[in-house]
Amino acid sequence: MTPIKTIGGLPNLGPKSTAMLARAGIDSVEQLREAGTVAAYLRVKAVSDRASLNLLWALEGALTGLSWQQVARTERTRLLLALDDQQRLPA
Repeated sequence: MTPIKTIGGLPNLGPKSTAMLARAGIDSVEQLREAGTVAAYLRVKAVSDRASLNLLWALEGALTGLSWQQVARTERTRLLLALDDQQRLPA
């Protein structure tokens, strides 16, 4: 299988999500992987008021290969706790 090199080629991420990520300075799959789900979500949220929790689920799904719906069901608590932890860190 050929590795996916563009963010738009990842599952769960369409043109709007890709544009929000680009606006947050995340332009490649490598940058997304390096940032991780929660940090990438927070970067998008800092530059876009359109970032919802569905984006958080979609980012995790893009990095793990799961559908965003499955992530929302199975990883919701873990991701929300990680998000809460990150938001408590001093800027």
